[in-house]
Amino acid sequence: MEYTVKQLAELAGVSTRMLRYYDEIGLLKPARINSSGYRLYSKEEVNRLQQILFYRELGVELNTIKALLTSPSFDKTAALREHHAKLLAKKARLELLIANVEKSIAAAEGRIRMSDQEKFEGFKKKLLEENEAQYGRESREKYGEEAVRRSNQKFMEMTEEQYAKLQELTERLNDTLKQAMATGDPAGDLAQKACALHKEWLLYFWPKYSKEAHWGLAQMYVDGPRFTAYYDQIAPGCAVFLRDALRIYTGAKGGE
Repeated sequence: MEYTVKQLAELAGVSTRMLRYYDEIGLLKPARINSSGYRLYSKEEVNRLQQILFYRELGVELNTIKALLTSPSFDKTAALREHHAKLLAKKARLELLIANVEKSIAAAEGRIRMSDQEKFEGFKKKLLEENEAQYGRESREKYGEEAVRRSNQKFMEMTEEQYAKLQELTERLNDTLKQAMATGDPAGDLAQKACALHKEWLLYFWPKYSKEAHWGLAQMYVDGPRFTAYYDQIAPGCAVFLRDALRIYTGAKGGE
């Protein structure tokens, strides 16, 4: 069966404008255009649109989705399993926040007592779950199960004050990275300041610091598509720029 733009839009619950835009950027091309000039979509395009919408629901940028779907190694079944796992993780994160809100309501009404640490526990667990869903596999492959466990434990044991400082530091780091990228110089003062802030940020998670581990993480930002997508949301090309700046900051030779 084939669908016109209007029919596919109604089927998927999206706008015809969005489908035309996806065609323009090469993300979802029609199977063919008939003699009347209508775009027609087959089962293959329907399946591809489903994949696109799954990725969009998970917050993946369009250019990243296009790179993933056009990769020769793209596996539709494996991608569906990954979507399923991530959606379950998202459900678990929402349930954590719902439970936290319900507990906060009970505390506000005087039915229970809630410590300051408990007030932020749901947010910290949410961040931890998000990090696990996106970067857990790569982190374990790079650093091992025990290192990731210690990092997670350190994060969950943060005080309210430490957590607030981490949030502030994350904003300063991202702003400094964006300013540094505008200079185009990974060796410049702003870029190296961003590297120092990145080290400070890491120490909220790592039990100890080493330049070798820092450089290894920088390389992983470029090698891992999910890490790259995170930093490239700050500014296009940010992952590579940060990697190049950290090569100088850590004294890594020849990018090794």
